[in-house]
Amino acid sequence: MQGMSYEKRIALGNQVPTLGQFQVIKQIPQYQTCEVHNLVPAPKNVPETLKHVVFNIERGVTLHETIDFLKMCPDLKDIDIIYANELDDGAERSGNQNVAMEIAKAIGMNYAYGLEFIELVNPNDEKGFHGNALFSRWPIRWAKAVHLPEQYNWYFDRQKRIGARVGIVCSLDVGGREVGAVVVHLENRTDSAGRAAQMDAIYQEIQRSFAPDVPIMIGGDLNTNTFDGNDIPGFTKLFNDPKRLAEHMAKVENYERALPQAEEHGFSYHEFSSTEGTRRKPMPNGACMLLKLDWLMARGMTCQERGTISTETKDCTWAQPDSALAKFTGKELSDHNACWAICKFQ
Repeated sequence: MQGMSYEKRIALGNQVPTLGQFQVIKQIPQYQTCEVHNLVPAPKNVPETLKHVVFNIERGVTLHETIDFLKMCPDLKDIDIIYANELDDGAERSGNQNVAMEIAKAIGMNYAYGLEFIELVNPNDEKGFHGNALFSRWPIRWAKAVHLPEQYNWYFDRQKRIGARVGIVCSLDVGGREVGAVVVHLENRTDSAGRAAQMDAIYQEIQRSFAPDVPIMIGGDLNTNTFDGNDIPGFTKLFNDPKRLAEHMAKVENYERALPQAEEHGFSYHEFSSTEGTRRKPMPNGACMLLKLDWLMARGMTCQERGTISTETKDCTWAQPDSALAKFTGKELSDHNACWAICKFQ
């Protein structure tokens, strides 16, 4: 995406307190479109199954190690579609690189990218863009960015941003068959009702964009914390009560409306999603809270196999010697694990 000067970003941000996020977003062309880059030809053979992966890449601060992870991990061979959250474009923390483009070129996939936030804190950011991406081995016919109803205004946060949570609704051509693929990133700084309201916007776009018989997969970080992300005393209390936390994680659907809501719209999530925790939320004193935030949910598909892949460095024992991943000394590539499912059309 074409960038803008830091001075222009700040000037636009200064309008947020008066106009609100969505009136400012309307002035920014980069928010109005979803970039689509078909970089590779379609596979010659159409498989009986598709392999879907959902992965919060945590901005791409470990870009080269993450590329090695995607290329080398045995459980990630023959990926068809990646539903990716939190990818920078022109942010100093990730080397001012276009993270989505670098990943797509390195692993040989097409991609669509939608802008979620423009960061305002760091003047050394070349663009300060931050968004979500869908990677596909199959041609992307079209893609739409869906800006979700605001549940938290990030301009007034310490991270200070222009923007709103975004979903990317894509139509893929899988051997001549239309397949829907939707990347979603819901708000963490809200409660169950807020996230369900955001998912309503996704289902409305799906209904507008696809015929009822088109198979569709939704994937992403739904931030199903089971608590209000603004209630710091509340989730700290939950963290300090391991029995209660285990109950929350065992039955996330009892606390997060977005999960039963999926079934009401004809999407199954139980069979496609991880049974394990997918995100390590940092807590005081170096501890972390293991949460189930990342989900795959589908209609018109059945799941044949699924799994979760740790992104902690100690578990990447398969990394090839002398690779960036093998040399990496950090604790983890991302604070989210990657989740996958092999699916067959009904």
